Amino acid sequence: MLKKWPFVLMTLTLVFLLAACGSSNNAAQGGETGGTTNNGGQTTETPEAPALSGNVLAVGSTALQPLVEQAAQKFMAEDQYKGVSVQVQGGGSGTGLTQVSGGQADIGNSDVFAQEKLESGAEELVDHQVAVVAMAAVANPKVGVDNLTKEQLVSIFTGKVKNWKEVGGADQEIVIVNRPSSSGTRATFEKYALGTKTEDLPGSIQQDSSGTVKKLIAETPGAIGYLALSYLDDTVTSLKYNSVEATVENVEKGDYPVWAYEHMYTKGEPQPHVKAFLDYVLSDAVQQADVKDLGYIPVGGMQVTRDVDGNVTKK
Repeated sequence: MLKKWPFVLMTLTLVFLLAACGSSNNAAQGGETGGTTNNGGQTTETPEAPALSGNVLAVGSTALQPLVEQAAQKFMAEDQYKGVSVQVQGGGSGTGLTQVSGGQADIGNSDVFAQEKLESGAEELVDHQVAVVAMAAVANPKVGVDNLTKEQLVSIFTGKVKNWKEVGGADQEIVIVNRPSSSGTRATFEKYALGTKTEDLPGSIQQDSSGTVKKLIAETPGAIGYLALSYLDDTVTSLKYNSVEATVENVEKGDYPVWAYEHMYTKGEPQPHVKAFLDYVLSDAVQQADVKDLGYIPVGGMQVTRDVDGNVTKK
């Protein structure tokens, strides 16, 4: 019997060694797959986060439209967002706010605070301020004027001054190219450039699209209107305001007063795919490239802030 003990001991040693090797292999395999071990000793793989998908409809401000459209194209080209489709439409700030409030749009693009336009429902909207837009009075290049005071602008847009020669320009009848009452661009211009609301005058032209406004002013003798800086080019003359030029630097310092925040409103907190797009618009990739390239001003560059009542405060 004693002669058999060495054989038994050797057999038990081999059994323990094989068991240890099996445990090591199982642990190694679990580490390679990234799995986790549960109470039963089994390994399971950690599930990946589901890919974002869905449709985003952004409607409203034509002054903000170029930025939102360009950001949307870049956003949809990113691999992680290929399941999300973004559609951008104009129509004016009032339309955007009304549609997002009513649930017809996911995002309402606006040049003004929601409470300035909506009679009800503004308290349900969440404000995402994505840029600053500055606006300038612009005229047909042949009017012979490149600067107007606030008082002169008010006289023109209220119909008291009807000829450019009355403000030092050519002997040419003034033709006003205005925006509809729902336009956030018009609301901003009237509030910060004129300080008063105006009526639509006989003979004036009303146009909803900023691109069309620029074309009309460039082609219509004696025409005057107003555009966001993102639309300015050498086809129209940008008019100084009280001798202050509409530049990014002057806006950031608070020297040029005709500017507003660009808002992208959602009704309540946005759905994940909508939030992903809003976060993308606020990312450095868009703020430091597209925002600046298209003539807007990043919110982070402003040295002043403005509240809903128009009060400006130094940061």
